[in-house]
Amino acid sequence: MNFNRFRAKRALVVGGCGGIGSAICARLALEGADVTAADIADRNALAAVKYKRLDSTDEPSVQKFFEDYSAAGATLDVLVNAAGLEIEKTVENTSLEEWNRIFAVNVTGTFLVSKHALPLLRNSEGASIINFGSYDGFIADPQLAAYCATKGAVHALTRAMACDHGPEGIRVNAICPGYVDTPMLQSFFGDSGNIESLRKAVSDIHPMRRYGKPEDIAGLALWLASDEAMYASGQLWIMDGGLTAQAQQMRL
Repeated sequence: MNFNRFRAKRALVVGGCGGIGSAICARLALEGADVTAADIADRNALAAVKYKRLDSTDEPSVQKFFEDYSAAGATLDVLVNAAGLEIEKTVENTSLEEWNRIFAVNVTGTFLVSKHALPLLRNSEGASIINFGSYDGFIADPQLAAYCATKGAVHALTRAMACDHGPEGIRVNAICPGYVDTPMLQSFFGDSGNIESLRKAVSDIHPMRRYGKPEDIAGLALWLASDEAMYASGQLWIMDGGLTAQAQQMRL
């Protein structure tokens, strides 16, 4: 492992206090980056990572955040848009308020942060934006209608940004996780009495017979952020332990 790969680089992880966001912050910091975790949640316990409160759905807050961030340094090399929200409902049972809220967090937040980060990213010699889609942007789990719609939107936005800003030397990719063992996954399973048997059953449909770990996703994010991925842009990187590679009916 090269612990100096990101020395002298500045990274911003929005949603950096979440399960996956925290793992990405830790890996970037371990390899020498100057890392800021921006989140609406309370500060996490990563000593090597700076923390700034940010509501990515509110444009004045985002503008002020980047004014302050710019004052502390001239560049931004890595932007990770990892903030996310999940609603477990069908279209029929989803209120307009819930629909607007999940789009605000998952899509509008990605748009606003990227928009206001671009002037700083242009000053980098190898800028990388990493958005977070989902395998649910390709296929669908039951009762995740609004969530699936937001992830499809992030996928399209990622491709468009890669086309628009590639000539400026800014790469844009999306990581699309499957089941990853985070608080969001625990929420998805709920609190039913047979939760452990349900968790095992879902784990067993994966060819690798396990869920992903936040550290698995952080490894891919680290590569996409690095100079080793300088020709990687405009892609949707599915990381799901082989789940979507198989024909599910063959397991019946």
